[in-house]
Amino acid sequence: MKGAEVAHFSFPQKILFKHCDPAGIGFYPRYVEIINDAVEAMFDDCLGWSFAEIVKTGGVPTAKLNIDFKAPCRLGDQIQLDITIDRLGRSSMALTIVARGGEVRFTVDQVLVCTDTNGKPRSWPDPVRAKINDIMEGSV
Repeated sequence: MKGAEVAHFSFPQKILFKHCDPAGIGFYPRYVEIINDAVEAMFDDCLGWSFAEIVKTGGVPTAKLNIDFKAPCRLGDQIQLDITIDRLGRSSMALTIVARGGEVRFTVDQVLVCTDTNGKPRSWPDPVRAKINDIMEGSV
């Protein structure tokens, strides 16, 4: 699996009642919300480009999302999502996310695309591209 060796950002998450089905087991659509929360935090904390700022000039929608569920999460579990930036293209960015809580709970391959206000791909802003490259090179 790509990205497993170096995490560029970590996001802790307690599995709450709202994340679970009636049996107290993590419900898969809620995992997508948790993944988005982690990515949103990475943009704000690591890249200094919050989603509130991004939506003023476009967006960063998901173009690809592949989730491999390894072990269930249960109500009250504490997990950590480790995000690795694998590749940066002109307008795309590939991420690997590994969610652990003792053991690997799920892994994610995700591709985001930087878009303009019309939803068309655009180049990453230069300051953001520079930060991403610094993170990928380990100089941050």
